[in-house]
Amino acid sequence: MKTFKLPVSVLVVIHTPALEVLLIRRADHAEFWQSVTGSVDSEDVDLLHTAAREVLEETGLAVRPADLVDWGMTNVYEIYPAWRHRYAPGVTRNTEHLFSLCVPEAVPVRLSPREHTDWQWLNWCAAADLCFSPSNAEAILLLPKFLQTRI
Repeated sequence: MKTFKLPVSVLVVIHTPALEVLLIRRADHAEFWQSVTGSVDSEDVDLLHTAAREVLEETGLAVRPADLVDWGMTNVYEIYPAWRHRYAPGVTRNTEHLFSLCVPEAVPVRLSPREHTDWQWLNWCAAADLCFSPSNAEAILLLPKFLQTRI
């Protein structure tokens, strides 16, 4: 029996205090740059644990859930047709929960070659411009304002 992905995911914007943002290039679509993303494994999983797991899997950075900041925001978007086969029949929308992770400096990362082929640190404006996903770009553009409201 085929196991389908659940339409609930996390987006983690990894950044430095100077607002350099880490972007990673998808292996299955070389023109797509993004932040760390990933789906929950089960309906009862904690979103902070999912976000920490995805950061480790996609960048090699070991973080605790407490290291992440939950923005308390979600995006609901149409799942790209190329990826709908991963979900149960009739599922067309995904709910994405936003998180961020501040690292002291732009550090090298270790990618999962099955998922990503390259990485780069960019100024937040350039990172937003490069993102293929509108919700990812919007989250990066909100980063300075979000951080300012937390001070």
